[in-house]
Amino acid sequence: MNTATPEATGWTKTLVRHPLFLPVLTLLVLLLVNRAFNAHFFHIENKDGHLFGSLIDILNRASPLALVALGMTPVIATRGVDVSVGAVVAISAATAAVLIGGQMQIVNGVEVYVSNVPLPFAIAGALLVGLLCGLWNGALVAYVGMQPIIATLILMVAGRGIAQLLTAGQIITIYYQPYFFLGAGFLGGLPFALYIVAAVGIVLWFFTQRTALGLFVTAIGINPTASYFAGIKARAIMLCVYGFSGLMAGAAGLIISSNVKSADGNNAGLLMELDAILAVTLGGTSLAGGRFSLVGSLIGALIIQTLTYTTYSIGVPPEANLVVKAVVVFIVCVVQSEPMRKLILRDPSLQGVTR
Repeated sequence: MNTATPEATGWTKTLVRHPLFLPVLTLLVLLLVNRAFNAHFFHIENKDGHLFGSLIDILNRASPLALVALGMTPVIATRGVDVSVGAVVAISAATAAVLIGGQMQIVNGVEVYVSNVPLPFAIAGALLVGLLCGLWNGALVAYVGMQPIIATLILMVAGRGIAQLLTAGQIITIYYQPYFFLGAGFLGGLPFALYIVAAVGIVLWFFTQRTALGLFVTAIGINPTASYFAGIKARAIMLCVYGFSGLMAGAAGLIISSNVKSADGNNAGLLMELDAILAVTLGGTSLAGGRFSLVGSLIGALIIQTLTYTTYSIGVPPEANLVVKAVVVFIVCVVQSEPMRKLILRDPSLQGVTR
């Protein structure tokens, strides 16, 4: 006999049908799998005022991807895509490394490395380069009329070459200690990179939820032509969202290069564009445009990073990591589709639903 009340059944269906239900469930499953293989997975300890543990490490390592995913979200929401973010990460990291340099001076009898330019200028320069790369993509898409994947593919190829030119094809080691705080520093016990992600997320949430920007982005994604006749400045908005995507890729490049203390024009940000697209789609943003979720994109970034952590922790051979990641993402995306949700829930009301 089914003793569930109608209210409980309705609440359960509402929960399961929530766009974030499956991403959150996937993340929880991955965390529990790690706990099964590592009894101390959830353990967090305080050392010298800094929090350490597997969860803190996952959050810290996911920060660059989270920034790129936040930047990619409004781009995909407008029916676009940016496959150049990995190259922009490399360009930004190379720019910061070149501006900082590796000069050594003797201060009070101690050898210390100093920056070629003040650190704020080096950071601003790297971010500006990322922004300009994004605006370049946006101009090609919005004003030249190129398909987004073609426009950004140009920079994906050329940008990697630009990064290698800046680094002369070498890995530039960064010795300037204050720069390391961006990716490896702690504030209030937590990695500083988490504060950067939180600040960007809050600002982006405010502009998309408390101003008309979110509505405009959604309208462009649903029907660009109708939004144009409705008086929305679609070209200007698309230019801005691509510029923001480049800016976030630039910020990710700073965090990555700061964390590894070097800039590698060949490998920095390699394949990050694919992880970012996966994170955004896993979080519920529609590739067809018109629907996006900032919280979902952050959860998607955590899923990707946790999955990477899981494959290493359970002893999956390195050569099989990409295969395992692809299989898990494939399963999550299939289950998240409307036909599969209809089959699982056996809910006729989902029939014919498109988003």
